[in-house]
Amino acid sequence: SLRTAPPTRRSCGSPPPPRERKRVLQRFAELILAHRDELALLETLDMGKPIADSLAAHLRSLGGEIVTGQWVARMDDLPPAAATLFDVTPRQLESIAGDRLPSSYRRKLRGYRYGPGVFKVDYALDGPAPWQAAECLRAGTVHLGGTLDEIAASERAIWRGEHAAHPYVLFVQQTPFDPTRAPAGKHTAWAYCHVPHGSTVDMTGAIEAQIERFAPGFRDRILARSTRNAAEMAAYNPNYIGGDINGGVQDLRQLFTRPVASLNPYTTPASGIYLCSSSTPPGGGVHGMCGYFAAQAALRTR
Repeated sequence: SLRTAPPTRRSCGSPPPPRERKRVLQRFAELILAHRDELALLETLDMGKPIADSLAAHLRSLGGEIVTGQWVARMDDLPPAAATLFDVTPRQLESIAGDRLPSSYRRKLRGYRYGPGVFKVDYALDGPAPWQAAECLRAGTVHLGGTLDEIAASERAIWRGEHAAHPYVLFVQQTPFDPTRAPAGKHTAWAYCHVPHGSTVDMTGAIEAQIERFAPGFRDRILARSTRNAAEMAAYNPNYIGGDINGGVQDLRQLFTRPVASLNPYTTPASGIYLCSSSTPPGGGVHGMCGYFAAQAALRTR
């Protein structure tokens, strides 16, 4: 949970219009592109700890306090605050806020759709992945899918409730850029692929076959592995409904209606309660922007 000092800025008005959100997102993308090398290094080093430490230090400099290791099941578990921003999915928001939300809004939250889950493997390796393409040795994250048709077929299978024989795999290799992540001479990596919602199927073989396809000899470098299927991902983090790490389906229908159809999706009918997770626009993958827009909404409605 997060407790912050009373805000020093107060303003009234409507949420930022779509044109303004577009401008901010475009500028954000330009900054990322301009500083991609520095950001990639910061995110890779010590699991992005320099960024986290800087943000935490800035919050504390403003009088904020960070509390971890505390389970929040209801509003009474939180200290009184003029504004509370929840980085959770609609299901958790309904459960925590309870009767503070009107029944009509809670009913809409229950209609929110969740998407495919993921199957994840963490690796301890005897050496780096032996990529055939030299460019992959310079990437912190490698997307493995083959041709566009292969990727599309893999993802379509998931939406039909099937497990792809040749899944689209996201592979993350940390130690080529941050050797402190493993003992001297050893390496770590992790990978995941999409699976049907709530799946308990073991996709280890399929994932490793896809890695081996582009990095022959990878299996010979595996010292140990730890796996989590979609159901286990949900048990690990209740926000991963059915193993969905994206915070809900992000299709055309639910891209701008997350969590409900609203001109200001970050606010709720309950005064002082906001949603700032990837279950709000612009959704998963646009890291930080959901929280940015939710914070702007909170400032504007106070």
